[in-house]
Amino acid sequence: MLIARLIAEASGVETRLDAASEALGKAGMPVAAAAMLDFCSDVLEVSLPQGDAKQVAAILTEHFGESDLLVADHAIEIPHLFVSDMDSTMIGQECIDELADFAGIKDKVAEITERAMRGELEFESALRERVGLLEGLGERAIDNCLAERIAPVSGARTLVQTLKSKGCRTVLVTGGFHHFADRVADQLGFERVVGNRLAVANGQLTGALAGPVSDASTKLATLEEERGKLGEGARVLATGDGANDIPMIEAADYGIAYRAKPKARDAANGRIVSEDLTGVLKLLGIPETEWVMG
Repeated sequence: MLIARLIAEASGVETRLDAASEALGKAGMPVAAAAMLDFCSDVLEVSLPQGDAKQVAAILTEHFGESDLLVADHAIEIPHLFVSDMDSTMIGQECIDELADFAGIKDKVAEITERAMRGELEFESALRERVGLLEGLGERAIDNCLAERIAPVSGARTLVQTLKSKGCRTVLVTGGFHHFADRVADQLGFERVVGNRLAVANGQLTGALAGPVSDASTKLATLEEERGKLGEGARVLATGDGANDIPMIEAADYGIAYRAKPKARDAANGRIVSEDLTGVLKLLGIPETEWVMG
């Protein structure tokens, strides 16, 4: 069984659905049922007894455009665990790029960040190179950066708080830094934070990391650890944008790409293109009347 949900404008939905259903049928994936959700009136749910998730997503995209979308191999339900990336996912910025601007080297650092997130560079070496470029920057720049540059994306707090209200455990796991992530987690309501630590001496960044590196394997290990605590059958939602998010996105029941680089998007079975994270709540079937507004 495959269940596909997408956010679709009511206007012309029947015509587009007929065309999509015909295309799915020709591809050997007949539609068993399709209807707008009663409790989320702009969400279309399509059920298929069989099929390939990526092909279903491609056909629906062809007929409905680049809308928010989720395809699962089971009835979609509210997750028991939510694990999310931070930079360019829960917040709209890459913290290290913005911090580098205070050192006058944003362009150089941002180029490395972009290549690493696209999977063109090995993550740890790219991280250490960027952190090394920040050597000598005053620690106070982090506070200034947080105050002046870092802001949650639309719907981030509502997503976290609503999931928590439904009994879902929330974990922020980042290849970024605790200096930023701890405060972002407090602001949004995450219950646990996993990330890297910048080494500081005499009020300045040393250009090194303190402790082990938080990377793609850390993100996956955190997801599996938390899922193991919840027991068999626990559904997991993961959101991210970069190559280092791919392992946890693939391991989740609902792996949703947000503001994603191509490799991360290809690995996901869901996507948010509207750039408002409340789209995740819609795809999960949580009516707006139950949202905890941020």
